[in-house]
Amino acid sequence: MSIIIKPIITEKVTKQTELANRYGFVVEKKANKVQIKNAIEAAYGVNIVAVNTMNVRPDRSVKYTKSGLISAKTNAYKKAIVQVSEGETIDFYNNI
Repeated sequence: MSIIIKPIITEKVTKQTELANRYGFVVEKKANKVQIKNAIEAAYGVNIVAVNTMNVRPDRSVKYTKSGLISAKTNAYKKAIVQVSEGETIDFYNNI
């Protein structure tokens, strides 16, 4: 079972990457900061300075249709923002 599920590539995280050398990942819900740090260091071969984690709540929505109310929600997930030591980078596109 892998701790890292996928990297997050959004405008906000890309801006943090350029300014503060931080990268975002979707990780397993039960993983702690030490496990996340070890998994990313092993997968990408970089030194991690700091790990910040957050639990993202599910978004709920209600749609009004001809057949009645339809309620939906997205999945909850855990997000990790890791700061890599100065001078090192993570390249997400090297396997394409």
